[in-house]
Amino acid sequence: MEAAHIIWLALVQGLTEFLPISSSAHLILVPKLLGWPDQGLAFDVAVHLGTLIAVVTFFRKDILKLFLAWVGSISGKGMTAEARLAWGVIVGTIPAGIVGLLFKDYIEIYLRSPLVIAATTIIFGLLLWFADRRAKLARDELTLGWQDFLVIGGAQAMALIPGTSRSGITITAGLLLGLTREAAARYSFLLSIPIIVLSGLSLTSDLLGSAASVDWNALALGTVVAAISAFACIHFFLSWINRIGMLPFVIYRLLLGVLLLVVFL
Repeated sequence: MEAAHIIWLALVQGLTEFLPISSSAHLILVPKLLGWPDQGLAFDVAVHLGTLIAVVTFFRKDILKLFLAWVGSISGKGMTAEARLAWGVIVGTIPAGIVGLLFKDYIEIYLRSPLVIAATTIIFGLLLWFADRRAKLARDELTLGWQDFLVIGGAQAMALIPGTSRSGITITAGLLLGLTREAAARYSFLLSIPIIVLSGLSLTSDLLGSAASVDWNALALGTVVAAISAFACIHFFLSWINRIGMLPFVIYRLLLGVLLLVVFL
């Protein structure tokens, strides 16, 4: 891969993983639209690692607090709000894990086309707009209960369809459940950690079963660029989201969806 391709694709992954605009769709579309060669599984693993490093680093204090509360809950110290949220990250991951195991091959073969991405980009963009307009914005993530975790986890499973956006659909579900924008985003980002790990492990397994050569310098550069851009994205998104709302992302999704329909129909 050329250095410019590596940097641009890593930036795309880092900036779109946590914005409600679908990183998987952009990684599929950018090479198609620009006529670049497919980046390959190894590169996908590298940029996923970069975004994982970013989210774990950003939420390191929260993760430690939730982990200690979770350990306390299984050692008889009671179920605090932090412990329930830690369990909620686990519970919310289960639906996507099950759907991924059952339908991964089907999704890879039939649902990665530009027209599918166009449709999901528009439909779930409109749903995000509806949720943001109707949101009560009255709860934080520590008020979430078991039913809430399953609802948001079920929504996350839908994001296996390219163009849906994992962060977009989970934030949408959180807003419909009454969370503030920041709380919905924070839970979405915490929920991304096990999903990124599982996705990375799946990609790594596929990579180990292939005979593709590995350009370690390209992977290192992709990992670093994805990590830095993703960290910056999380920081600014959480800083601005209560002021700007979801409308800019909805408009972007609608424009992108229409563009894809014009180009590929």
